[in-house]
Amino acid sequence: MKISTKGRYGLTIMMALGKNSGDGPMSLKAIAKEYDLSEHYLEQLIAPLRNAGLVKSIRGAYGGYVLAKSPKDITAADIIRVLEGPIRPVEVMDDDDPAKRELWIKIKDAVKDVLESTSLDDLIHFDEDHQVQDPYMFYI
Repeated sequence: MKISTKGRYGLTIMMALGKNSGDGPMSLKAIAKEYDLSEHYLEQLIAPLRNAGLVKSIRGAYGGYVLAKSPKDITAADIIRVLEGPIRPVEVMDDDDPAKRELWIKIKDAVKDVLESTSLDDLIHFDEDHQVQDPYMFYI
């Protein structure tokens, strides 16, 4: 499963709003500037997030967007499903070999479990909990 820019930028929007939670609404312009993203593209992403009940819009001169729920009550899966659709790495075909079909199901379940067990709050506080020395160093 490849997460497109919709999912990645959607997570960025939600994390920015979560970090700003309690400080009032945040404009898409401010998020776009802070993360060097296209404001026009963010406008396209915020509508489905609002329609799904994950964010609320506040009108007025000091308006913008706020989370509709606590960051602890929003999962990465909630955001990805809204912007990317169902979580599945491949379309399972009836004519697939049973072993391959079982593999695809296991991969889908593993990805789904990670996304559903990761809250927006976890993502917001990840930097504080996991100080990465070298972002290109991986340990297996």
